[in-house]
Amino acid sequence: MDDRGLNDAAILLMSLGEEEAAEVFKHLSPKEVQKLGETIARMRGVTKEKVDFVVARFTDDCASQSLLVEDASDYVKSVLRRALGDDKASLLLDRILQGGDVSGIESLKWMDPVSVAELLRNEHPQIVAAILVHLEYEQSAAILMQLPERMRSEVMLRVATLEGIQPSALKDLNEVLYQVLAGGDKIRKTSLGGVKTAAEMLNLLGGNADVAVLDTIRNYDADLAQKIMDKMFVFDDLVKLDGPSLQLVLREVASETLIVALKGGSMEVRDKILANMSKRAAEALKEDLEGRGPMRLSEVEAQQKEVLKIVRRLADEQQITIGGGAEDAFV
Repeated sequence: MDDRGLNDAAILLMSLGEEEAAEVFKHLSPKEVQKLGETIARMRGVTKEKVDFVVARFTDDCASQSLLVEDASDYVKSVLRRALGDDKASLLLDRILQGGDVSGIESLKWMDPVSVAELLRNEHPQIVAAILVHLEYEQSAAILMQLPERMRSEVMLRVATLEGIQPSALKDLNEVLYQVLAGGDKIRKTSLGGVKTAAEMLNLLGGNADVAVLDTIRNYDADLAQKIMDKMFVFDDLVKLDGPSLQLVLREVASETLIVALKGGSMEVRDKILANMSKRAAEALKEDLEGRGPMRLSEVEAQQKEVLKIVRRLADEQQITIGGGAEDAFV
């Protein structure tokens, strides 16, 4: 959802009143709640005309979408299977159609990384891996950073080699996580985990944690480590973006973030970025880089991660393609 959509949604929720808005929030994901909450908190004043416009547009949209399908249950089954594939869709259909309780995994999505790491600290790495692949990559990476280095590496090794998950494998955590997966042994294993998932998580680890994890995996299986590295997108890979894609990224990167990030980037990356800026902006960036003294590596890496988050989001939104092909994009 773009900024305009978020603003309109926030205005609509505020016009509904607290009780009705609360009911809507119950059906949103943690990320959606956070984005809408931040948008509402930033709002200071909205004209009556704007409120009337948003409400009228919402009413028109609802009216135009009534009675679209005769059987909503069949429709949602078909849509989920088309969007997610049979394996992932099967994990959700019973819960959606039967109105089941939120699973333990869903509960974890609302918890801060420190609390989740504390909950999982004494669990077997295989169990931790099975849980992390169900969470957002960013949350999983944050949880991993709270774990001891050796455990972190062992968990990532199992994420990378994970080919499927049987809900019965998580039964040791059922009491803590409120029955992690619904449906018991009858649910088919999911296609979560694997090299791409491991790469996505490693992309978001701070400092040199990703290097340490890859070294451990390389000692176990050099080919596997290389496959993961091939799927990772690091700061210097910005040179692989085409001009329009890189320009989209640069529009959303704060000037200070870009300056600090480039202090640790290759000359090839710096030249590619300068070539995709206006002459005036490029000259200003050069002056700022030349005038900036030495910086801590940790500060540089932190800002590079911020740039990569923007790259990831734009790729997720299908505004840019990473690596020149759909199979290399973050999806």
